[in-house]
Amino acid sequence: MLLARVEGNVVATRKHPSYEGWRLVICQPISYNGEPEGAPQIAIDAHGAGMHQRVVISSDGSAARLAVGDPRSPARWLVVGIVDEKEPGVPV
Repeated sequence: MLLARVEGNVVATRKHPSYEGWRLVICQPISYNGEPEGAPQIAIDAHGAGMHQRVVISSDGSAARLAVGDPRSPARWLVVGIVDEKEPGVPV
């Protein structure tokens, strides 16, 4: 799992059938200080995260495939939570 920030939406005229009806977002992994870390990832978002909102993403492909209901889906990343607030003293 990674802490990330939503940086945009993915719009596709053609996509794998398992993505039908799912919102795809571009998530930039970030450090606890909010600095970018690594390459952006495209994740399935069933929670409705807003632009620039902090989220927790998981690379558990089997969970993503289970979420979309297709064991042959190419889905890998999944938004598993939205960060509402940080604990005092933790720089996020």
